[in-house]
Amino acid sequence: MADDQAPGFDTLAVHAGGAPDPATGARQTPIYQTTSFVFDDADHAAALFNLQQPGFIYSRLTNPTVSVLEERIAALEGGVGATATASGHAAQILALFPLMSPGAEVIASKKLYGGSLNQMGHSYRKFGWNAVFVEPEAPANFRRAVTDKTRAIFIENLANPGGVIVDVEAVADIAHEAGVPLIVDSTMATPYLSKPIDWGADIVVHSTTKFLSGNGSAVGGVVVDGARFDWLTHRDKYPSLAQPAPEYHGLTFAETFGELAYTVYGHAVGLRDLGASQSPMNAWITLQGIETLGLRMQRHCDNALTVARFLESHPQVAWVSYAGLESSPFQAQARKYMPAGAGSVFTFGVTGGYDMGIKVVEGVELFSHLANIGDTRSLIIHPASTTHRQLTEEQLVAAGAGPDVIRLSIGIETVDDIIADLDRALTAAA
Repeated sequence: MADDQAPGFDTLAVHAGGAPDPATGARQTPIYQTTSFVFDDADHAAALFNLQQPGFIYSRLTNPTVSVLEERIAALEGGVGATATASGHAAQILALFPLMSPGAEVIASKKLYGGSLNQMGHSYRKFGWNAVFVEPEAPANFRRAVTDKTRAIFIENLANPGGVIVDVEAVADIAHEAGVPLIVDSTMATPYLSKPIDWGADIVVHSTTKFLSGNGSAVGGVVVDGARFDWLTHRDKYPSLAQPAPEYHGLTFAETFGELAYTVYGHAVGLRDLGASQSPMNAWITLQGIETLGLRMQRHCDNALTVARFLESHPQVAWVSYAGLESSPFQAQARKYMPAGAGSVFTFGVTGGYDMGIKVVEGVELFSHLANIGDTRSLIIHPASTTHRQLTEEQLVAAGAGPDVIRLSIGIETVDDIIADLDRALTAAA
């Protein structure tokens, strides 16, 4: 490859962060299934613990297999570093951990995965953090919610389950006017469909459980830093990063580590103290999935658009919410932010409401009825009775998970078989 030629997406998906194992020559990244690593001598150990030298100490902090995953996802997103976590929800906690303190606020989109709404609306309060929810379709709503307590803005693009696409560029401008970073959950889009950092986002989070691994066998999350935000300019807002750290003898992360400050903090303090590390085995499984991410995502998107068009004309379907459809209010945003496709997860409403929704998910055969998305297999769920059941009826409707809603995650099977299975289930339910 020429020196001035940047690697393409699929090349990065296969090679970024990885190299033949120097000890054995193994071409595939080994699974370093170990708790800890031997020090060369006392000085080497001291340098590692003082953050004066990079290296491996203990797998809760860093691990060679997990490090390859972090480097690969950071490369795909256009970030400078990443911190892998035990789950997507752990990634959200870790992303905010350096930014928040008791009494601080995060402005969050109302269009989030139900578990995220629950986490932010209830569990964050136990840390003294407050989430302020706004409707994301109008970016100005975020500006109106900003106060002197605001420390971050958090959105999900595409939003689960409704497939809402937010104007990332506009919200990023609002965040930066307020002197706070924009965090984007890009789980459903993946870096194949959209790179939020290119549109002004500062931090990207994923549940790697979903499309990145792609096979429903490894739980994990990741936080990616775009290194766009200047923590030192906002020293008073972000003391964890821009003021002396007592846990490291007065070291200031933003001064010592520059653009890697946020990522180093994520490992040296976030993983150290919260302990939400991704296992080497799960990281290795996810690396295998990422190698085919581009191929899979294109098939996912092609199949999803075909299925959405079929459902739009089905007599037992009241509406379909898929940004790739000509009828979608988000189609213009999809063309801007996700020109390769609008993902594979979307919702539709059945004419018979809650009871019919239950019958449909019980009537499919090819689809798997379970609480996940992003699998190679087609998946189906009735959010109001499962993933979003903790929400009130008002919150269900606001989150796009009302009683008539069915969520699909369209897999990579033959699309005619997917359509036939849905048609049988809808007809029988009616």
